[in-house]
Amino acid sequence: MQYRDILYQVEDPVAVITLNRPDRLNAFTVTMLAEIRHAVAAAEQDPRVVGIILTGAGRGFCAGMDMQALDEISASSNMMDDSNAALAAEPGDAAMGPDFSIAYTYLLKVRKPVIAAINGPCAGLGFCFAVLSDLRFVERQAKFTTAFAGRGLVAEHGVSWVLPRLIGSSRALDLLWSARKFDGVEAERLGLADRLCDTGTALDTAKAYIRELARSVSPASIMVMKQQVYRHLMMTLGPAMEETNRQMEESLHRPDFREGVRSFLEQREPAFKRLGA
Repeated sequence: MQYRDILYQVEDPVAVITLNRPDRLNAFTVTMLAEIRHAVAAAEQDPRVVGIILTGAGRGFCAGMDMQALDEISASSNMMDDSNAALAAEPGDAAMGPDFSIAYTYLLKVRKPVIAAINGPCAGLGFCFAVLSDLRFVERQAKFTTAFAGRGLVAEHGVSWVLPRLIGSSRALDLLWSARKFDGVEAERLGLADRLCDTGTALDTAKAYIRELARSVSPASIMVMKQQVYRHLMMTLGPAMEETNRQMEESLHRPDFREGVRSFLEQREPAFKRLGA
């Protein structure tokens, strides 16, 4: 499918979704948001894809919502238009429940890893997408700001839930209240960046990470572990342990367990089944 505001490319085992409005620092349009959702769903259904990378064209990751679009939204209170109806898609495992189907939290229920390769300015709604990704590979010169308070807004789209879990409540409040700018080096120090990358290397580093996952670990295990981590953030220990014990018992009867044991005994790389439709 041809997209207008993003690029989508699959190079087994990686799908790369590139925000492609470099002249606007990849600021979101309503169309772009719909296209990202559609591309994520396509990557999730593609058995070639083990992991998904979200990055930006040119010198930026995403400057947030396009200000012209924001002005239109403030007048109409409409985040979707009829032209995007054909792109409607619901990525992710429905069994994760309704908590993971509100706005952009669908990224948390996608069955495959989602990595943000952050190569430059990352602000506002772009910041939301970064923190709702599973991992963040950040270049040193990248610049972050939450931006919300300076626009008279609140912490949007799950940031108030996920950011304190990543960096702690007081650090989260500092970034949200002040809307100050900080770079990739500080992002690593805060615990926001999972990999600190040299300029121009975040995308390749993320690709290499996914290729290593594809070579050595079970995609089904990755899926269940992602579900465990996000679901168990909202459970007490007892129910989380009960669910884990059930999932552990189920995993012992799956082909991936047998393949994992046999490949270890035979001293070879495992041949795990990919996830698709």
